[in-house]
Amino acid sequence: MRSKLLLSLALTFSFLFPSLVNAQNTQVKGTVKDENNEPVGFATVQLSGTNFGSISDIEGNYLIQNVPSGDYKLNVTMIGYKKFELPISLGTVPLIQDIVLKKDVANLNEVVVVGYGTKVKKDLTGSVTSVGTKEFNSGSATSPEQLITGKVAGVQITSNGGAPGSGSRIRIRGGSSLNASNDPLIVIDGIPIENTSISGSPNALSLISSNEIENITVLKDASAAAIYGSRASNGVILVTTKKGQDGKLKVEFTSVNSISTVVKKYDLLSGDEFRKLVTDSGSATQKALLGKGNTNWLDEILRNSISSDNNVGISGGVKNIPYRLSIGRLDQSGVIITSNMQRNSVGLNVNPSFFDKKLKIDVTTKYTNSKFRFSDEGAVGSAISFDPTQSVHSDTSLYNGYFEWLDASGKPNTLASRNPLGLLYDKKDISDVNRFIGNLGIDYSLPFVKNLRAHVNLGTDAVRSSGTVFIPETAASAYLQKGSSTQYKQDKDNKLLEMYAVYSKVLPKLQSKADITFGHSYQDFITSSPSFAGLNAIGDTITKAGIPSKTQNTLLSFYGRLNYDWKEKYLFTFTLRDDGSSRFSPAVRWGLFPSAAFAWRVSDESFLKNVKILSDLKVRVGYGITGQQDIISNDYPYIANYSQGELTAQYQFGNTFYYTLRPDGYDVNIKWEETSTLNAGLDFGFYNGRINGSIDVYKKETTDLLAVIPVPAGTNFTNNLLTNVGSLTNQGVEVSLNFIPVAKKNLTWEVGINMTVNKSEITKLNRVQSQSDVGVLVGGIGGGTGNTIQVNSVGFSPYSFYVYNQLYAVDGRPLEGKYADLNGDGKITPDDRYRYQSPEPKISLGFNSSVNYKNWSAGFSMRAQFNNYVYNNVNSQLGTFAYVDGSKKYLNNISSAYYDSHFKLVSAVATELLSDYYIEKASFLRMDNISFGYQFKKVFKKDINVKASLGVQNAFIVTNYKGLDPEIAGGIDNFAYPRPRVYSLTLNFQL
Repeated sequence: MRSKLLLSLALTFSFLFPSLVNAQNTQVKGTVKDENNEPVGFATVQLSGTNFGSISDIEGNYLIQNVPSGDYKLNVTMIGYKKFELPISLGTVPLIQDIVLKKDVANLNEVVVVGYGTKVKKDLTGSVTSVGTKEFNSGSATSPEQLITGKVAGVQITSNGGAPGSGSRIRIRGGSSLNASNDPLIVIDGIPIENTSISGSPNALSLISSNEIENITVLKDASAAAIYGSRASNGVILVTTKKGQDGKLKVEFTSVNSISTVVKKYDLLSGDEFRKLVTDSGSATQKALLGKGNTNWLDEILRNSISSDNNVGISGGVKNIPYRLSIGRLDQSGVIITSNMQRNSVGLNVNPSFFDKKLKIDVTTKYTNSKFRFSDEGAVGSAISFDPTQSVHSDTSLYNGYFEWLDASGKPNTLASRNPLGLLYDKKDISDVNRFIGNLGIDYSLPFVKNLRAHVNLGTDAVRSSGTVFIPETAASAYLQKGSSTQYKQDKDNKLLEMYAVYSKVLPKLQSKADITFGHSYQDFITSSPSFAGLNAIGDTITKAGIPSKTQNTLLSFYGRLNYDWKEKYLFTFTLRDDGSSRFSPAVRWGLFPSAAFAWRVSDESFLKNVKILSDLKVRVGYGITGQQDIISNDYPYIANYSQGELTAQYQFGNTFYYTLRPDGYDVNIKWEETSTLNAGLDFGFYNGRINGSIDVYKKETTDLLAVIPVPAGTNFTNNLLTNVGSLTNQGVEVSLNFIPVAKKNLTWEVGINMTVNKSEITKLNRVQSQSDVGVLVGGIGGGTGNTIQVNSVGFSPYSFYVYNQLYAVDGRPLEGKYADLNGDGKITPDDRYRYQSPEPKISLGFNSSVNYKNWSAGFSMRAQFNNYVYNNVNSQLGTFAYVDGSKKYLNNISSAYYDSHFKLVSAVATELLSDYYIEKASFLRMDNISFGYQFKKVFKKDINVKASLGVQNAFIVTNYKGLDPEIAGGIDNFAYPRPRVYSLTLNFQL
């Protein structure tokens, strides 16, 4: 029913604007095309000094009628192209004058990709930012999002660590959810990809070669993103890869070779310092356990690593069939020994056109094979805590010769940390991931309905991953079961069928143009994983195979969008999408997501025509509703279901353990979240764009919030249920400024600055609100069992820290075990915890600059965050003398932070772990990239250009945070994989 309604509206709208036919007399007609012989629609064609003019249609055709004979000057203007002027003489015979427009180098990025098409920047009504190859961050980028880190206001990209292929946490205008995904929808060449993780890969996006990306566009507000409906609450990122161009053969080879090094390590006691501390302050038991070594365990597991990323691109045209073939090879070693990533990629794009370019076909394929070797996740924590007075190797050949803490029987002490080198070398954790992304796009301008074109897109994203984890029987980490051998496999299939039509109409007499898009989308996600038995190193079955897993999520959508332009000054956009998701019950499966936006090009008004310094001024306002249905790890949240039990819930029969089944919690009425967004923006430019920028003010409110909340015992099969409850707001301001201080023939200097101020607040969390509700405890930490450091509470930012108020002596030193009695009951209880600060920054800044002088180039990109806080879980665990212990026949190293607190005895470990003493302000200024380059032209007396550049990534950071890195996604610093500094040499050859 909804599809018929949308189709009827679309067809009705498309014929409301009939063409008005004038009597033919003296006239000027022709076509407007660009340098690639592509038609340029909506160009303004004017006879200077007269009222005679026209606007080219979608095929580039224009017609100016009833023009008296005489001499004129023909002017053609179009954003993104240089102004065209040509003297003409008109008699009584119609003049046919074809026009070729040249791209304006200063406005190459004026035409941007939006959902289901492209749009001229001046006609945008929503908040959209586009970043092209020229503006991408330089250096080694193994994952696409690294190309735009710090470049876009309102977009926060935080690295998940320094492991090979490691991804990033991406947030657009803050998170819109608590327990559903907060990741934006990512669309690669028209295919929306799945946000869930891929087995055997640390980051799904790292499977895409960054070298093949042409442009990344971010849709931030509902007006821009609502065309994607139920998946757009967290914004949309559109990734466009490079395509071929008709013409002579072009070959490009890019090689990025880099060295990664760790510049900062956890501040721990050396072997000599630890030995002295225990000797001076320890017990007899502790002293007896001291060794004679002086081992820096972090130095033992860390290294300088070398990486290489090589890519070849071949493009051109064969019989007017443009193509591009790319081949790439990445070999990235991690700074932790044994970690490595290898990626082989190949891509092919062919985009021929037929029937005088009325039929266009775009075939895009990308295939990658990625192999990973993962380091043991516990090796960093073990290296931090392992006794530095012990040597790496023992006096015996037991446990492959590594020193291990042993019990009285000579077996590894199960409570002690394992030797970090043993963990790394004795564990072989490898994976093999194959990914194919391909789509076939067919675009046809229908001959029987002028200005109507139909588009069909068939796409697939298929992943086949597998892996094995092997630990030999001689390893101390798995001695109980004589080693282990496990394997896994996962198949993911994402299939897309999209059909939409675009009808465009130019109305010269009404000084208007309009286009309407209406379409249908079907997308199906299937994930399946077989179950394998758990074996020991010699092949004995330890755990029987469990239940194979297969899930499916299907989305059906109908959508429409109307763009209306009156006088090229007043712009209107209306969008409606109707989505149905199989994740929800039929009663609540469908939802409508509308949006509307208006923009006024104030600079085109007559009262500003004589303000010569003003080149652009546009006011935008938009409102819309988007959705979120990306429930993490559950495609059937409304269905009663049984799942495989945990490892700790197995039953043993003989020597074999068997899994149990347990009922899952479910909510039959669960549905998607809805986020309403109000956005007001101002785009401006001065001095012909030499100074330009935008200011946006927004407010997002998420209702029917997907959150995990406690439920009364006996009402469900779980104590904590994911359901729709509560609301969350994000409001803020974004500012982007771009300057071109110098623009001369041999010298250009460009500067970009962006700032984001964002505030998030939970406004409702329970169906029945109570002022006494603490909220939902979240944010698990190390150092105890079941301890949490954060809370989601009404009236506060999500994931606010929930801590005890530390008391201090007169000299400023913290008093051990002393906390403020905030509720005044005379004792310290969990009721004395309070909500303190947020891990998310209140202000984010980005700053970049580039200079080009003749063949030389230089640039940098830096970021800053203010008023973000981090819980230093390393110091909270290792910052007390009590952590040395020794009572269980092993010693632990401690952090030098002990000398700041001098905490010795822990009478209430949980209380001390939850002290606000360990919440640190983590504001920082980070230099992300610095680069210097030189362009060698016509090398070897041939048409070969070579550009060489040197770069440094993660060059330096300024912060008062005492831990390893202040930029921690989620705000809990607990033994992270260190983020290295990367020195790179890039060579680019163009033939």
